[in-house]
Amino acid sequence: MNRILTLLIGFLTLFSCENVNKTDPATSNSDTNSEKIDETQPTFGIVIHGGAGTILKENMSDSLETAYKQKLEEAIRIGHDILKSGGTAMEAVTKTINVMEDSPLFNAGKGAVFTHEETNELDASVMDGATLNAGAVAGVTKIKNPIDLALQVMTNSPHVLLAGEGAELFASERGFEMMDPSYFYTENRFQALQKVKQKEATSVSSLNLQAYDPFIKNSKFGTVGCAALDKNGNLAAGTSTGGMTNKRWNRIGDAPIIGAGTYANNATCAVSSTGWGEYFIRAMVAHDISAMMEYKGVTLEEAAVEVIQTKVPELGGNGGIVAIDTNGNVTMEFNTAGMYRAHMNAEGKLVVGIYGEE
Repeated sequence: MNRILTLLIGFLTLFSCENVNKTDPATSNSDTNSEKIDETQPTFGIVIHGGAGTILKENMSDSLETAYKQKLEEAIRIGHDILKSGGTAMEAVTKTINVMEDSPLFNAGKGAVFTHEETNELDASVMDGATLNAGAVAGVTKIKNPIDLALQVMTNSPHVLLAGEGAELFASERGFEMMDPSYFYTENRFQALQKVKQKEATSVSSLNLQAYDPFIKNSKFGTVGCAALDKNGNLAAGTSTGGMTNKRWNRIGDAPIIGAGTYANNATCAVSSTGWGEYFIRAMVAHDISAMMEYKGVTLEEAAVEVIQTKVPELGGNGGIVAIDTNGNVTMEFNTAGMYRAHMNAEGKLVVGIYGEE
């Protein structure tokens, strides 16, 4: 009997220990997961550019430098506040770009450069990294904020890219105010066109690309763009521009071309480009950076350096990009003397730069 009782007690003790062992790991995992959730805060960030080119400190007055930095800070704080309060990356991108479109300092919206015919033709695009939806407009002449129209194309049309009169008809149907062309007139942009025309007239041939290179390289400053990551982990990007000074034949650059001027994909990053558009189209700059991250497993910075410092220059182009990845890492890469740029992270740290060594 004692032997039976001993065996019974042993069995009951073993059963009790096994139950404890089964529940302990579950309890431990629950505590660990809870700690991870408590410690992990939603990250977000925003990065902008105001164009890249031959931007040299010796050519910039103190007052103009201050004006650029103040406007860059004003713009990025608008977007950062939206993200901080839980707003979407797309809202942050468009509202940030609106500030720069409304400023005569940048080649977008109000400050757009002039075409050869002394008109202003505006391009813009947006892309949503969560859905890969996109919208763009090209060659519009009466739209105060082309980035808003690009967003409307994405959200309220079956198309991705609308151009010229058709885009403006769509805008009218969506309730957009049509601006008088005089709204886009700025004296410094107009005088810049006259200088380019004078240089063009003295060249061997305005249609000779090699002879025309110096004018093209220095006539596309100020394109604006933004890339953002919101607290929900969604990415978005947008770009807006007046194009290239002295452009002809309704020329369209990279800004409204998805994959060249703008790209966003939640699997990788969001990118906005600025530079010599013909080369950025040929290199599909924005998408190439994303593709390198996805296919090669490189970091955002590594991909941006490869594309901007090697691939684009090998083709003969110049310019830069701003981008942010799914973890909030940011890059502001350019191969020109300068690029108007700014960045803010989730902690609110602000970085503003213009020249190459900042």
